[in-house]
Amino acid sequence: MTKVQTQILPLDDRYQTPAGSARPPDKLFPAACFYGRFLQVVFSASAKAKRRQYDDMQWCRSSLSIMHALERAGIVFDITGLDHLGSLNAPCVFVANHMSVLETVILPFIIRPFRKVTFIVKDSLMTYPVFKHILRTRHPIVVNRINPRQDLKTVMKEGKSLLDKGVSVIVFPQTTRSRSFNPAVFNSLGVKLAARAKVPVVPLALITDAWENGRWIKEFGRINPARRVFFAFDKPLWVEGRGAAAHEHVIRFIDGMIRKWRSQANDGVPHEQVR
Repeated sequence: MTKVQTQILPLDDRYQTPAGSARPPDKLFPAACFYGRFLQVVFSASAKAKRRQYDDMQWCRSSLSIMHALERAGIVFDITGLDHLGSLNAPCVFVANHMSVLETVILPFIIRPFRKVTFIVKDSLMTYPVFKHILRTRHPIVVNRINPRQDLKTVMKEGKSLLDKGVSVIVFPQTTRSRSFNPAVFNSLGVKLAARAKVPVVPLALITDAWENGRWIKEFGRINPARRVFFAFDKPLWVEGRGAAAHEHVIRFIDGMIRKWRSQANDGVPHEQVR
């Protein structure tokens, strides 16, 4: 499969935001400057999507532009496990915690250079002004979050079809975005889909609350450069049996990474030293 050549990420294990990436006045007025650039990217992407000119390359470029805008505002990214993405030779199911809108707009740039990918999304997003045109070009799996049984059938059927075609799927098993990680509400949907399609699971832990959820519009909250952004990809894991062991492994990985990052932040460890 041809890879999308848009990445600045290294082909080894890790990417960290280079020192000096923040720019005035972006750092002084992070939300105002960032959202100005963000909306420019989104409106441009939506216009291209309506003209049917928004392909995977354009998607990656949009995602990269948003990442650069966050870095200009002072957000520091620390992304590890990129070697696991580079080693993938087949589609997979990415299973991640869900904290903010940041991961949904940044993950395309991180993952797509290695594998074709799409999301599971709520049906309400498919009618969201401006964004709906972009989402429709991504051919996501759409669920309603009202009937869990029907949603499961939809994900199993459409997810397997996508995976059979070589398209990986990103699953956020939490019912809503949350700064905390609660294993009790982290369902096994991603593991079940991987087992059905006979593909591996790639656990993904993240902390993205530098882009806070908004009070009135959830997608437009405070941009807080004091909080670092972390992504960590684990090695691909094949599901055995009913998937209980795989599901437990995903939970342990995500919970362990979040605890580690929070602990280091509380200890005041500089981002260059975070491992």
